[in-house]
Amino acid sequence: MPSPAPRTGRTAVPPGASSRQYWIDGHVFEAPKADAGLSVVATPIGNLGDMTLRGLRTLAGADVILAEDSRVTRKLLTHFGIRTPVLAYHEHNESEMRPKVVARLQAGEALALVSDAGTPLVSDPGFKLVRDLAGEGLPVTALPGASAVLAALVLGGLPTDRFFFEGFLPPKSAARRARLAEILDVPATLVMFETGPRLAASLTDLAEVLGPRQASVARELTKRFEEVRRGTLPELATAYADKAQPKGEIVLVVGPPPERAAASVDDLDSALREALKSSSVKDAAAEVAKASGTPRREVYARALKLADKSAT
Repeated sequence: MPSPAPRTGRTAVPPGASSRQYWIDGHVFEAPKADAGLSVVATPIGNLGDMTLRGLRTLAGADVILAEDSRVTRKLLTHFGIRTPVLAYHEHNESEMRPKVVARLQAGEALALVSDAGTPLVSDPGFKLVRDLAGEGLPVTALPGASAVLAALVLGGLPTDRFFFEGFLPPKSAARRARLAEILDVPATLVMFETGPRLAASLTDLAEVLGPRQASVARELTKRFEEVRRGTLPELATAYADKAQPKGEIVLVVGPPPERAAASVDDLDSALREALKSSSVKDAAAEVAKASGTPRREVYARALKLADKSAT
């Protein structure tokens, strides 16, 4: 990195500045031309100090930046004195923009993709673009950095060796509870996004469907008013039911389901005999496997034996 040159004024462009310069703490740096291809660049989720040096050099050295919301991205670029052109790339125009992006990359341009905050493609548009570029044999690289998912997981005080990212739950209670029933037995810590207006209702549904699991609510991560509240789901549901609607981005982290004691062979057989009275072997095995926490293959084998015995 070259020796920094001091600059004066927070937003004034220094005389003679090139289009590939960026600013850090009152100093100006020259970025090299970015490599041809698409760079997927993580940006801060709140604290601008979390922007990486590699990310700054790439944004300043790219030919074009693809942004989810150009207004949000321009605030970031202005803070660091980056003057790279910005094009909107979001869920409403990605079908139209993808072929144009492919054409620019085929022509040897260097493009950077950013989301409004955090790591692109995590609950954001972009995966179809990466898929298409890979199919065309065009270079794609990821520049890691801030992630609300990982920050909340680290602060939750819950198991981190295995986690399942759900994104946003459905906005309506009935659909939300149905989805929670589908992931009820996922043997991992659950991570999901939520909005302030829906937080209390979502916590109530989580408590009803998942039970008294340990959980955390992380809000305004990396910002001045960062808040992490921990407790059981019923405790958190009660706390936020009586609390003013929280502001800011929210991440929920829910502990994995409790381990079930292994069912004995006699218990399995008893449950299967009862289930086989009204269900097929396949359906009876699925029902008992879910209720007992026993692998479905093992329960199905027991069901087949019992069905054969009853038929003879």
